Amino acid sequence: MSNLIWEQAFTSHTTSLKEWNIREGNDLLDNNNEPIVPGWGNGELQYYTNSKRNLYFDEHGLNLCAQKEQVNARGQTYHYTSARIDTKHHFSFCYGKLVFRAKLPVGQGLWPALWLMPQGDVYGTWPASGEIDVMEARGRIPTVVSGALHYGKDIEHKDLAEYSYQFKQGDISEFHDYGLEWTKDKISWSVDGDCYAERALDFEYMPFDQPFYIVMNLAVGGWYDQVEVDESKLPAVMTISHIKLYNN
Repeated sequence: MSNLIWEQAFTSHTTSLKEWNIREGNDLLDNNNEPIVPGWGNGELQYYTNSKRNLYFDEHGLNLCAQKEQVNARGQTYHYTSARIDTKHHFSFCYGKLVFRAKLPVGQGLWPALWLMPQGDVYGTWPASGEIDVMEARGRIPTVVSGALHYGKDIEHKDLAEYSYQFKQGDISEFHDYGLEWTKDKISWSVDGDCYAERALDFEYMPFDQPFYIVMNLAVGGWYDQVEVDESKLPAVMTISHIKLYNN
């Protein structure tokens, strides 16, 4: 029987973000916090902030809010703001069943994501040490979500294993449980307990035997869905009511 080993209950009045880093800016940073690629490496258009306009609690949980809002920084002008947080150096895990309960925004150009990155680049820089996407969505296609693995010895040899889930009822604008079950043998993805994909792990060429930390963000624009942003859908909110991690 699985046991709950870590939890973030964002609807609780005592919940804080003490285990989370609030990221700011538009640049992907190296391990020395120096900018290396704009757009967080994904062509994202927003500027992440720590403002309560972009990151706040309410009775539904933790909200990451994308706004149409101009920011001038590093000699650039950004027309959108949003939020990105992660647990790097605070919390990471290797193997277990992870469940996010979340409600996502609908709108062209919105890119909400719940994902995992390696705590240490044991096998080298991205993608060599891997990336695990628990859930990504294209706001213009609200009845579909995806999960994925990124890996490979370098950019030129990057592998992507991506799987999609089609909602039978409802869409991403309602609360759903987005799950990932990770063992030494395989990784599987689920929505509301319905497993829709699994991938066997081969550690001769896959790096998923090390601790990973959690990332949550709401991007505007980006290469995941190269379309114009529908500004009429802003502000747009991604709400996470809780995160639970169980042992296998």
